[in-house]
Amino acid sequence: MRVTTAFKRLLRLDGVNVVAVEFQPAQITVTVALRRRRLVCPHCDHTTRFRYDTRSEASAWRHLDLGMWRVEIRATLRRLSCPTHGVVVEGVPFARPGAHLSRDYDDLLAWLATRMDKTSVARLCRVSWRTVGRAAQRVVATELDPDRLEGLFRIGVDEISWRKHHKYLALVVDHDRGVVVWGAKGRDSATLDGFFDELGTQRSAAIEAISLDLGPAFIKSVKADGHAPNAVICADPFHVVKLVGDALDEVRRDLWQTLRRLPDDRWAKDFKGSRWALLKNPEDLTDTQAAQLAKIKRTRGGIWRAYEMKEQFRAIFAGDLDRDQAAVLLDRWCARAQRCRLEPFVKAARTMRHRRDLILNAVEHGISNGRVEGLNNKVRLIVRRAYGFHTADAALALVMLGAGPINLQLPHERTHVPAA
Repeated sequence: MRVTTAFKRLLRLDGVNVVAVEFQPAQITVTVALRRRRLVCPHCDHTTRFRYDTRSEASAWRHLDLGMWRVEIRATLRRLSCPTHGVVVEGVPFARPGAHLSRDYDDLLAWLATRMDKTSVARLCRVSWRTVGRAAQRVVATELDPDRLEGLFRIGVDEISWRKHHKYLALVVDHDRGVVVWGAKGRDSATLDGFFDELGTQRSAAIEAISLDLGPAFIKSVKADGHAPNAVICADPFHVVKLVGDALDEVRRDLWQTLRRLPDDRWAKDFKGSRWALLKNPEDLTDTQAAQLAKIKRTRGGIWRAYEMKEQFRAIFAGDLDRDQAAVLLDRWCARAQRCRLEPFVKAARTMRHRRDLILNAVEHGISNGRVEGLNNKVRLIVRRAYGFHTADAALALVMLGAGPINLQLPHERTHVPAA
């Protein structure tokens, strides 16, 4: 078997013939020639038999490594005149437009980036982290399902920080499928306006319910003309309960600071480490945390009142209640919170009264961003790997790969390899 035939079978590149193979100390250079005669624009479906000219230098692409050797593919390409994109270099079937990596290598980098830290990916594949980000963007641009915005009836809107210094991504999740279907940089109303512009008037009218946090920016966008006119806006129970949990944690911190200033540090030592005993659900407490919670109950005081109000508020969403029953419990809770003389809970009660209808909508329709937050845990893990990215597009691409409607396959999974 000739070496060119062997490498044609090893590389499994569509639409090319291997014409030469050059072995170097750390690299194998494979020269290929396109089998097709027609020139194809890499950005659209335009094809032609007429070439504009031929490039004087060969184009090169990085391909999957063969053991310790890097593999580089080279080809002499022609240029064509596209009526839409002007004079461009013809596209090749084994690489995405504008890439210096093969399609298989793009897919491998994107798959690894959602499962490994950046140092490991860069070291294993011998590329920079920015190269990984660009590969992820190319994969999402070509593999993202164009019909992902079809059939949206119940959606959740949330934001997540992808980098320090208040850099956010706004994400839209389909509750029924449990995947991220849209994302963009920012977290203001103009950012979400872009989603509804892309969705269109007809598909926006089909949305039945939207769950979101209590911030005014997303609510303003949803209520705009032509944006989900038939949707019921529901306050996300996760964020609402979190607001009460934050009030409890603020009361706990104030008490901790007071105990630390006492001459006798015995009380401070007994109270130390009580944060998770107070914030966790009672059924999830460890034995040590349950004992500490029982000790707090015996001391009573403002911290125990705050804990009781947190659990009473959780009961509004935990039980199988209708709208009227939930309204009674919510009004009672707000009345107690406003009289409890604990400023964090007084403030929380004002917010609950202001968003009362949205909270009751969430109870009535049973819609929650709990699935969104479950995805956000996965997204946060993915985004932590994106700290090396300096553009929101690369971070968003990694999110869509890890939690979006993309079933990315590795090269050996996509191509049938005959048994030896």
